[in-house]
Amino acid sequence: MSAPHLRDRYLQDSINTASPARLLIMLYDRLILDLMHGEEALRNDDRVLAYEKITHAQEIVLELRVTLDVEAWDGAPGLANLYGFVLTELIGANIKRDADRVASCRSLLEPLRDAWRDAASAST
Repeated sequence: MSAPHLRDRYLQDSINTASPARLLIMLYDRLILDLMHGEEALRNDDRVLAYEKITHAQEIVLELRVTLDVEAWDGAPGLANLYGFVLTELIGANIKRDADRVASCRSLLEPLRDAWRDAASAST
């Protein structure tokens, strides 16, 4: 078995066995990574890479929004609105090739990722 195949299998096994809280954190981690890479690619005028990373980030935000149960807690509708705002900003950033808009989205999402991580570690 090749090293890339083993890595892919490890990642898939990690996803398949992760708790819902861990999956959420994994999504946020990947989202932040995509935003960092997308922003950097825009600043380096690498349009193809920027498009790929920002589009993937949009897909993650959309997944977070679609799977959010807005009836689960009082803050959920606000979080849904934030996801909608971020999605709109990322689409605009991708169209206008605006690295600052990507950075702004990342600055909104990083504290959320950290809060989810803190909540998950407190519950274990």
